[in-house]
Amino acid sequence: MKYLKYYISTATLILAIYIVNQGPYSPTVFFIGFSLFIILGDILLPKDQLKQIFKFKFFLNLPIYLNLIFLSVFVINISLLFSDNIPQWFSDFMKIFFQTDLLNSNQSIALVDKFSLLMLLSLFIGIMGTVPGHELIHRKKSPFDLFVGNWLLAFSWDCAFAVEHVQGHHKNVGFSNDPATAKRGENLYGFILKAIIKEQKDAWSFEIKRMKKKNYMFFSFKNEMLLGYFRSLIITAFILKIGGFYSMLFYLASSIIAKSFLEVINYTEHYGLVRAIGKPVGIRHSWNSNSKLSSLYLYNVTRHSSHHKKSTLKFWELEPGDNAPMMPMGYLSILYMAIISPKIYHEIMLSNLKYWDENYATKEEIEIAREQNKRSKYYI
Repeated sequence: MKYLKYYISTATLILAIYIVNQGPYSPTVFFIGFSLFIILGDILLPKDQLKQIFKFKFFLNLPIYLNLIFLSVFVINISLLFSDNIPQWFSDFMKIFFQTDLLNSNQSIALVDKFSLLMLLSLFIGIMGTVPGHELIHRKKSPFDLFVGNWLLAFSWDCAFAVEHVQGHHKNVGFSNDPATAKRGENLYGFILKAIIKEQKDAWSFEIKRMKKKNYMFFSFKNEMLLGYFRSLIITAFILKIGGFYSMLFYLASSIIAKSFLEVINYTEHYGLVRAIGKPVGIRHSWNSNSKLSSLYLYNVTRHSSHHKKSTLKFWELEPGDNAPMMPMGYLSILYMAIISPKIYHEIMLSNLKYWDENYATKEEIEIAREQNKRSKYYI
């Protein structure tokens, strides 16, 4: 059972492929049900504070590898629901392997389902793609893991994340120059735009320096940024080829939203936390969460304090972080709250930041925090 629990993400993908093709309103019902399942599960289930020992590592990695296969099917499936010309070979494939009638689903989709499918695909690219991709890009000594991880990130056109996150964010977390660390009272939507732009600039800077050091040609497959864009371009071109312009447009919109969702998560994981220059990263520099379902779906990235303390740890090795500063709610709950009601989010985090200042911050960090507090309209 302790192995099977990490297959919940893959199982949900397979279930989604079946349910969203069951006629009008089925995508909307699934989107609402999926959201409530995680949100209520995080509230009602006991916190996940276990540190377990696993012997068979392959069965922990397998669901991540399977996600690449099933997420590919899901992305193509959902994108083709917006096509005027579904290829017969893919329709036959869906009938044989998933017992679904894609042609009927395409014709019976309701207006509200289009919004639900957009949100659902964006969430799934993030949860089943970006998060396990993040896990794998940290495994620099495993070419296969890097291969799968980079393809998972390609769904959201986020090759910059694979470069900047490892070389930049993990070194600069808590500093003002870190694109993934939000300042106190910072506007969420401004943060998303700023973070995406700065991540791209920083990633290119890191990659150009690496290319020069290795004496690699700029225009080559040794350039991880160009190679990353090429992966995403292959996915996009394939959807354009088999589904047409509107399928491609829908997929690209989902990719942009999925990337934005990632920045919302970055925003909440380090919101308002500061670090003095020259000081090491501690567990106090990330908001932690032991919410049960969030932890399972996100391969323990919720144990963010432990991840930043030692980024080489595999997801099953991360500590629950009992002494770390804690998020006030689960990941999906806080993502929806930050997006829908930033004011309430800031007000809730106000008390958490005050507690952090009083119980976690060093004298130097208190001074940095005071400067941010002066510029934040939410801090009293």
